[in-house]
Amino acid sequence: MTDTTTDTATDTKTNTNDHRLVVLDMAGTTVADGGLVERAFERAAERLGVEPGSADHAVKLQYVRDTMGESKISVFRHLFGTEERAQRANSAFEQAYGELVDGGLIAPIPGAREAVEKLRADGRTVVLTTGFARVTQDAILDALGWQGLADLTLCPADAGGRGRPYPDMVLAAFLRTGAVADVRDTVVAGDTAYDMLSGVRSGAGIVAGVLTGAHDRAALTEHGATHVLASVAELPVLLAGEPGA
Repeated sequence: MTDTTTDTATDTKTNTNDHRLVVLDMAGTTVADGGLVERAFERAAERLGVEPGSADHAVKLQYVRDTMGESKISVFRHLFGTEERAQRANSAFEQAYGELVDGGLIAPIPGAREAVEKLRADGRTVVLTTGFARVTQDAILDALGWQGLADLTLCPADAGGRGRPYPDMVLAAFLRTGAVADVRDTVVAGDTAYDMLSGVRSGAGIVAGVLTGAHDRAALTEHGATHVLASVAELPVLLAGEPGA
């Protein structure tokens, strides 16, 4: 049985077959990266003079953990103060992450590819989103053989530069695909509190948290999840409205 938690304060339609636009996060939701974000951050921070094992390093790493799902350049702006240092850190992070991806250290969340294929076979439009830059998103898609898997892929730059927790990528998916007439017919799924906030702020009718990534059930529900699933593999069943969903 799908493990769901419903937030009765959210105006969620009961006919889930109306929800024809599905916006999915990548790392932690459809892609397992084995902690590569932290490893890439550590490499980037060291290049900017943050000493591994220092108190400063520990504080910055904890902030990275706490803000999983947020646009990475926004995280670095907070951590490094100036735009020049933030851009340097972001470039170093993207390079380090890309090197780790090229090393074969990512994999699909079990059932994720099949879930996307099922959603599309059911007539839904699927959009994959990320807080990474386009170059890193493409490196992940290439490594997994996922180019063309979804109808559309978006990074913060594709939506005016603001990533999560802003609703911009969800709204960009809504506008670019034209898949639904009402934003309430959009589904957002992700593994972090920022994914949930982005979905809620966009007006999406279903905001599904998954337990395969950074944040737990309490954090997901606190930030607006209408449902909590063990993984994205359960999403097609939920949207089909089958018994036990």
